[in-house]
Amino acid sequence: MTTIHYGMVGCGMMGQEHLRNLRLIEGAQVSAIFEPDAAMRGISQALAPGALMVDSLEALLACQPLQALVITSPNHCHAAQLQHIATARPLPTLVEKPACTGLDDVALLRQLAASCPMPVWTAMEYRYMPPIAALVAQAHGAADTGGTAMLSIREHRYPFLAKVGDWNRFDKNTGGTLVEKCCHFFDLMRLIIGRDPVRLYASGGQNHNHLDERYADGQPDILDNAFVIVDFGQGQRALLELCMFAEGSRYQEYISVVGPKGKLECLVPGPTRFWPEATLGSAPVAQLIVSPRDPAGPRTLEIPVDAALLAAGDHNGSTFYQHQRFFRAVSQQGAVEVSLTDGLKAVVIGLAAEHSAKTGLAIDLTQGPYSL
Repeated sequence: MTTIHYGMVGCGMMGQEHLRNLRLIEGAQVSAIFEPDAAMRGISQALAPGALMVDSLEALLACQPLQALVITSPNHCHAAQLQHIATARPLPTLVEKPACTGLDDVALLRQLAASCPMPVWTAMEYRYMPPIAALVAQAHGAADTGGTAMLSIREHRYPFLAKVGDWNRFDKNTGGTLVEKCCHFFDLMRLIIGRDPVRLYASGGQNHNHLDERYADGQPDILDNAFVIVDFGQGQRALLELCMFAEGSRYQEYISVVGPKGKLECLVPGPTRFWPEATLGSAPVAQLIVSPRDPAGPRTLEIPVDAALLAAGDHNGSTFYQHQRFFRAVSQQGAVEVSLTDGLKAVVIGLAAEHSAKTGLAIDLTQGPYSL
């Protein structure tokens, strides 16, 4: 059995989810961890007791057994860390989304993507949620829809959780909510429709969350709700609806794809650990619904996820399936499925949406600063 030795860059909440899922991958071994926060370092050591704990990225890269890296540090650290790795020791790397947080870093990482042989996989977990993967496959087959004309993605969820040093309370660290949270959805739009968008318009605000919080940097400035309309040309369009004060919802994500022949719908529950099982019973199971126009009538398919995978993370099993594929790519020297270029395009769309929400302007994605 092939063994791949991993190094972890950052092991806060999301990094710990990656550790739990790597433990489920036969042949994956976390051999070194760089995590500067003492509390997070202690938790990650318990999850990977055989890993060497190091004090810097340089020390991590000096660990000779390493064959792959996973970056789960705060968003604003990703660009510099990717550039350092590419220069010092270009190992295959899975970097959590977003790949970066600003247009200047997008330009630098585009150069890196074009010139560096290092495989970089952008961690777009939502692609690998079993119900969403099923919807994408059905949409690409087009037998039920006749192609995609309209795509709608709704996420009604809980507010941002507390992170180390509360770094995720400020746009300057996250890129903004429409980058930090919603780059997933802009990536799904590109994946499902199969081309880049040409224009978008966003309306959003910070109406309820974090308003009474104060830090050294002041009051949090992250959006907690938004609509984003995205035009793809050729008559195709998509809508994102985000609300981050709706954790009482039965399903967290709702995605619909509509074409001339019918409609696909996907319903995904939120993290199992947040479901009030004591009062409401078992958590809901994800569904895929196929609704043809002729003959009319929906067909509903439940898509359960293994309980062990649900317990290992907050993303409906997707972190496990993503790591399965990344492990295969590293061990077989294959291509990544979600490239750094894919990740950067999702960032640019998110940054354009943030700008649109703040200015009220429609943003051209074919030219100018937000060109894809």
